[in-house]
Amino acid sequence: MPERRVTLDVAGLAMDAFAADPDGAGPHPGVVVIMHAPGLDVFTEEMARRLAGEGYAAIAPQLYHRQNLTTDETGLERMAKLHDEEVIADIGACVEHFQGRSDVTDDIGIIGFCMGGRITFLAATAIPAFRAAVPFYGGHMDAAWGDGPTVIERLDGIACPVLAFFGGTDPNPSPEMMRRLDAELTRLGKEHDFRDFPEAGHAFMNYTNPEFYREAVAEQAWELTLEFLAARLGGKS
Repeated sequence: MPERRVTLDVAGLAMDAFAADPDGAGPHPGVVVIMHAPGLDVFTEEMARRLAGEGYAAIAPQLYHRQNLTTDETGLERMAKLHDEEVIADIGACVEHFQGRSDVTDDIGIIGFCMGGRITFLAATAIPAFRAAVPFYGGHMDAAWGDGPTVIERLDGIACPVLAFFGGTDPNPSPEMMRRLDAELTRLGKEHDFRDFPEAGHAFMNYTNPEFYREAVAEQAWELTLEFLAARLGGKS
């Protein structure tokens, strides 16, 4: 299973990304993998590897590429500097990367964790190329990053099915926010499936953090994710 670092152009800026591809010539469906607040780290790269192992070309962009990555700022401090329109441009570059490859089909999805869950929702509202979106516990849905509408105010733009995961003890997104999102997507007639795990909190997928990781929940959520992606993108069942 080949993996490598690639550099993508975003309006003249160089953006680093981690890419992992399935074995075999393909063509394969593609999935953009959106990092959590700590950044493009071992967890995010492992999620890309897992998807490649299931037959998807995966790419995970370094969304902090506009920042000085040599400083000791925390992930939350870096996250606070992101702007929605810039992030949309970054993800658009990933989609263009896939669209320029003969070994990737037009069946492209997006998945993200923590802040990446929010960004997955955001990207699905703005980039019509996506055919599936899987946000995990995306918070700050009712706040805009930079100028412009909030993610909730953008939901009418979603053009693909959404499978979203939430933790029942998570304060952000809270169960109340999950219900609000569900109601709004239902009102808009958007195809979505929300899965709530009452015994889990935020970041339950993050196996690198024993405080938050919930193995049984993570395994169940991942199985559902693979079933969803297979149905929507044509990958393995």
